[in-house]
Amino acid sequence: MAFVLEGVRLYKLQLGTLLYWFFHLTSIMWDVEIRGMASAHAIIASSIFMATVMPAVFVENFSVYGTHMVWLYCVAGSVAVVNIAVFWLLGISPPTKKHTVSYKINRLFRSCLYFILSCLFFHTVVVLYGAPLLESALETFSLAVLLSTLTTLRCLCILGPNVQAWIRVFSRDGAMSVWDTSLQITTGCSVIGAWLGAFPIPLDWDRPWQVWPISCTLGATTGFLTGLLAAPVWIHWHRKQLTYKLK
Repeated sequence: MAFVLEGVRLYKLQLGTLLYWFFHLTSIMWDVEIRGMASAHAIIASSIFMATVMPAVFVENFSVYGTHMVWLYCVAGSVAVVNIAVFWLLGISPPTKKHTVSYKINRLFRSCLYFILSCLFFHTVVVLYGAPLLESALETFSLAVLLSTLTTLRCLCILGPNVQAWIRVFSRDGAMSVWDTSLQITTGCSVIGAWLGAFPIPLDWDRPWQVWPISCTLGATTGFLTGLLAAPVWIHWHRKQLTYKLK
């Protein structure tokens, strides 16, 4: 009887030790995952800062308001390049099951097609919300390109050209990784920022940033930066409630 009790005691001790190390390692994995996300987001945020500062060296009389289209495409291009590079280096992009050249070309083609369709979608939505249909069409489409870069491009980098995965992530409780949650937060913040940026346009303040679509692009960019900052903080704060598996 004493032998059985001793065995039970040792079993409980070993089980407790295993559970301790399991939760300890899980906590370490969480910390590593969140630190990696925070580092990636810091690099992406710094690309926006560089895209705002560097053109002043090459473009005469450069300013966010005066040469807004130059600034917009500098930010969009910088965010696009850095996003693709960061997610590729971190291995966040979903692995491809096929390694043939034709499959990779098809995947690249579908990604480009989805991005173009996203630009057209955002352009249509912005027009339906009151943007000029023909007047300032270039500016409206440029806003759509920026929004697609801040939202759709990240979906392509994290989830690939997989519409089913996109629907899953943006459905209720659809996130399956910290990167999915980050995608939800940054996308929502970018769209809400662009929407909030439209409110000052009809006001008679006669400010240079009220010219279409400056306030919307600034709002989208500010919302995107807010999402980059908020995502790691929110995930770290709610890590005990998040039950999905880590990648």
